[in-house]
Amino acid sequence: MEMISRMWWAVLLRGIFGVLFALIAFFWPGITIVALVLLFGAYALADGIFALITAIRVNWLSLFLEGIVGIAVGILTFIWPGITAIVLLYFIAAWAVITGVFEIIAAIRLRRTIENEWLLVLGGLVSVLLGILLFAFPKEGALSVIWVIAVFAFIFGILLIAFAFKLRGLITSKAS
Repeated sequence: MEMISRMWWAVLLRGIFGVLFALIAFFWPGITIVALVLLFGAYALADGIFALITAIRVNWLSLFLEGIVGIAVGILTFIWPGITAIVLLYFIAAWAVITGVFEIIAAIRLRRTIENEWLLVLGGLVSVLLGILLFAFPKEGALSVIWVIAVFAFIFGILLIAFAFKLRGLITSKAS
């Protein structure tokens, strides 16, 4: 637990990237699908890299797998930037469900160590819900997808930022 508490900054960066991605999507909703692909690819890649860095340092398989999935989805979006909105939607939906499940697994593991791990559980549930909604309604239009993804990224980013500060608080409470 001490090691993951020291990695609070990586969790914070993941949250900040999520909020920044959301703000860009909110303020420029008319961006083309190719721009969305590249923007999402950069977000998924950065999120995956920071999850992988954290996983390697704390030796957590579920977080490691989450990082690999994020990196893979990010790279796939750069390899095929001209893919259709539906294919992108399925990439995003799969990524959201898989990473959400791994966030929930990580939170369950943390239950033994810290209280109020619900922030990470809630973030994972929001991610899974987004994926399910995207699978259920794939043809709702690019603008609605942008808004749904932006709302998800914003909520998940805020939850990760709050969780990061909780982790940081563990370091300061142990130091005193």
